[in-house]
Amino acid sequence: MMQALRRRRLPVTAAVLASELGVSLRTIYRDIGSLVAEGAAIEGEAGLGYVLKPGFFLPPLMFGEDELDALILGLRLVTQRGDEALGQAAEDALAKISAVLPPEMEDAAATSGLLAAPGSQDDTPHLGTLRQAIRAEHRLRLRYTDKSGAITERIVWPIALGFFQAAEVLAAWCEMREDFRHFRLDRMATAETTGQRYAKRRRILLADWRSRELDSDV
Repeated sequence: MMQALRRRRLPVTAAVLASELGVSLRTIYRDIGSLVAEGAAIEGEAGLGYVLKPGFFLPPLMFGEDELDALILGLRLVTQRGDEALGQAAEDALAKISAVLPPEMEDAAATSGLLAAPGSQDDTPHLGTLRQAIRAEHRLRLRYTDKSGAITERIVWPIALGFFQAAEVLAAWCEMREDFRHFRLDRMATAETTGQRYAKRRRILLADWRSRELDSDV
């Protein structure tokens, strides 16, 4: 029930929950009441739908073996490929998860056989700046070397970072090209935030970029 609510930002009806979970409407109403009584921040009512308020967590954390493997591997990859602040955050998150696992799973992180090889952070010195600019929706000033060796200066609107096997890539709207462009982090000589917000909201730009990427794959 909690997972079904966490996956949704908008209210979901009891009928939809009952169909998804394979139970009766009466069971949904009973379980909603039980969760609310235990402190779950669920809002809504019968006939209108229910929604879980953001930020609510119900300990202890219960993960399946595959879910836990996914978390451990993902956080270890971030530790190896992220900037210093992101790597430290991944280590802290893994420690928090390990601390609240039930007893039978508490050694899972320490004894996991899923390892991430160390990556070189020398090629991505601007990762922290890029992350902050994406979060704040700020324009970036780049000094960039393209694949032909030409050096240009660009003002871009950063929207996403892609971590690929060959390289890390910034997806952004380029003011000079008036279109979306992809910039390899290892070709950035400098990356500085202007402190100025760009004209559109990032979620709108991201949706537009994703739509174009899908169209290009068709």
